[in-house]
Formats: sequence, C-alpha cells, structure tokens
Amino acid sequence: MTRDDVPTPALLLDLDRLERNLERMAAHVRRAGKRLRPHAKTHRCPEIARRQVAAGALGVACAKLGEAEVMARAGVRGLLITTEVVAPAAVRRLLRLAAEAPDTLVVADNLENVADLGREAAAEGVTLGVLVDVDVGNRRTGIAPGAPALALARAVAGQRALRFRGLQGYAGHCAHVVGWEARREASRAALAPLMETRRLCEEAGLPVEIVAGGSTGTWDIDVELAGLTELQAGSYCVMDLEYRRIGGRGGPALTDFAMALTVVATVVSVPTAERAIVDAGLKAFSTDKPFPPEPVERPGVAYAFAGDEHGRLSVTDPTRAPRLGERIEFFPPHCDPTINLYDRIYALRGGTVEAVWDVAARGRSD
Repeated sequence: MTRDDVPTPALLLDLDRLERNLERMAAHVRRAGKRLRPHAKTHRCPEIARRQVAAGALGVACAKLGEAEVMARAGVRGLLITTEVVAPAAVRRLLRLAAEAPDTLVVADNLENVADLGREAAAEGVTLGVLVDVDVGNRRTGIAPGAPALALARAVAGQRALRFRGLQGYAGHCAHVVGWEARREASRAALAPLMETRRLCEEAGLPVEIVAGGSTGTWDIDVELAGLTELQAGSYCVMDLEYRRIGGRGGPALTDFAMALTVVATVVSVPTAERAIVDAGLKAFSTDKPFPPEPVERPGVAYAFAGDEHGRLSVTDPTRAPRLGERIEFFPPHCDPTINLYDRIYALRGGTVEAVWDVAARGRSD
C-alpha cells in the first residue's frame, strides 16, 4: 500500500520522524541522568509504546486504568497510572492488573483511597506501588504539597500491602507557556514545592525513589532539577501545532522534535474558484484549540471547519487552487484528542505504508 492508497480521512505517521523523536528524547534524558516514562495518553497505541521502551524508556505512563490494561495485554511493562483509581470495581481491576504486571504503579491523593487500596490489596495478596500525587498548581488532582503530602506518604507506608515509591507532580499549566524563559520560570516555581515535599519525606525517614513529572513543553527544563527522577513527556513522539507554537530554547518555535503526525484528506468538491471542500471536519481533528489545522507544504489554501464531515479550504492563491480528488495533509492542532478519534494509524516510510497500527486504547477512559 502506498500513501495514495490510504482511505481518507486518516492518520499518517512518518516513521523516520517518529524514530528521530524517540531517539532524541531518550538520549537527552539519559545524558541528564534521569529516566523516561513517556505518557501514552498521547498515542494510546501499544506499538508506539513498545518502540518508546525499545528506545530506552523504562515503561509508559497511562492516564487511566483502561489504557494501562490495554498496554499490559500488549506486553508493555513499567506502567504508571497517573489518575487516581477510586471506584470499588476499578480497584479490583487494578489489583488484577498488578498481579499480572507487578511493577505497575498508581497514584493517590486521599487518605480514604489509600485505606481502600491497602485493604483490598491485602485481601488479594498483592503488593501495590503507590506515588503520592501532589498538586503543583495544575488545580486538578493532587494533595497539597508539604505537610499534607507527607502525612499521606506516611499513611501509604503504614499499609502493609502498599509500598510508598515516591511522588508525582504534573505542572500541566506550565507546558504551553509561550517563550522558553517564561516557561522555565513558571515550571521552576511550580515544581519547587514538589522538591520541598521530597525533602520532608526523606527527613521523615521515607525513602523517595521516584519523583515524576514534566512535559514535552518543559523537556529541557525540568531535567535540570536534581530532585526530579523521571520525565513524563508524551507529545514529543508525534508533536502538534500547539507545541510547535510555544517556542524553544533557541527560537520562536519548538523545533527540537519533528512534526511526525498528519491527517490526510481528499478534496471532494470545488464549488467555486475561491472554495474547495475536503472530507475531514470536526470528526477528523480535535477542536479544543483556537486555531485550525494547517496544510502541510501546501501553500495557497487555508482550512476552516465546515461541519462534522467536511473542512472548507479558502483559496488564498488562485494559481494554487485545489483540484478535485487532490489529497492534502494537515498538521493537527492537538495530537492527543485527534489520535483518539481514529481506530488506526498508517505508519509510513517515505511514500510506502510500512505498517498499520491499532489505536487499541482508544475510548478506554474507564
């Protein structure tokens, strides 16, 4: 199968760019003396996770239990579930997963949850590794840093079936701060309480093996922190327009990682000389950003959403007007939710489809 044989709309992944991205991040983290546990919520694809591990990652982080179950079934180990598992049925599933993949880790931010996990793990004869989830300003999950986090860590350590492994602090609100210096300042301020929490735990006699955090936006910032042990960056493997726009250390765009992911669409109508329609609309791209998809190396047109199934191309250069049947690729605004719209990824080497990978954890938000 060639690139032109792929039915549209579809997700395309440039394997050469993907591999360079994986190698670059792995080498960077290794040089910094840190570990890499990339976030699989970006791709939800076991084959990409396996390639990340092969490149040097110690495992992958998963946003939800359902994602981790899919990864475990595919043979991926070193799993960290970064959202609390609370519902009784979910806790039982978690313990079955931990029995199958004993190095699986989970986070907690609540004493009641810790007690439930400890009781159920003891009943099942499972030892469960736990990170205390610390709120570093993202105002999502996480217990307050400092004394509250220390008290929770002590509670985890006090459960015979739980093992306190360390801390998680995700500063997602810093990941897309525009400008490298401003982003560095924001991330340093956010993670300072996490580093202080680590100090308090260690002074209290609680060894902190893992301190996890970071993002693609702060990939070359957070590794400077002596107290951070592993990076959870996810989007670096495929990239998207939002990350490209935030600026890197050396310029106005974050170009350290290549734009490996595109959506290919077909021009299905050319109603006027000023307008063409492609078969990729709201169901083909994430819509959570204030900017539209961007045509790849295709000057002369600008994209706008035109409904569930269609995109509208405004012709900005009459000499480059789209042709009926023409195939055009677009960079997505936000890679994670865009990938979650598709069942499969077409992995290409040049113009040849080398493989078709299942987005096996698509929809596994349970």
